[in-house]
Amino acid sequence: MFELPPDPSRLRMILDFLDEQVARNQTIGIYLSVQQKAVRHALSVAEGQAEAARQPSRLHGRGPKGSSTAGPAPSRRERGSSGFMIEQRRTPSGPEEATVHQDDCTMTGNRTHRDISAHDARLALTDGQLEACPFCRPDTELGIFD
Repeated sequence: MFELPPDPSRLRMILDFLDEQVARNQTIGIYLSVQQKAVRHALSVAEGQAEAARQPSRLHGRGPKGSSTAGPAPSRRERGSSGFMIEQRRTPSGPEEATVHQDDCTMTGNRTHRDISAHDARLALTDGQLEACPFCRPDTELGIFD
C-alpha cells in the first residue's frame, strides 16, 4: 500500500472518497445481481415454455374412457393475478410491514395488508427489510433468487 499523508484533513478527504467508491460499487453490484437473477428466471421460464410446447397437449376433463386427465395448474396471469401485497403485523406501537406476498396468497387470511406493484415488491425484497412469504414465494415470481 502507498504511504498515507499525516494530516487529518487529507486523510478525511481520502476516506470520504473511498466511502463513496465503496457505496457506488455496492449499488452497482446489487443492481447487476438483481438483473442477473431476473435473466436466469426468464431463461428458466423460456426453457420451460419450450419444453411444454414440445409435449403433446392434454385434454381437460374426462378422456375417452371416462378417465380424467388433469392439466397443469393455471398460471397467475391466467387467473388474472399480477400484483403483490405487504402483510402488516400488529405491534404495540402500531402496524409494521412484515412479509411480501403475491396478491392471491391464501396465507394472509384476514390480516391487514396493502397492495403494491411488482416494482415495489422487488425493491422491498431486495433491500432486505422484508421477508418473502415461504408459501407463495413472491421472490421466485419476481426472479429474485438467493
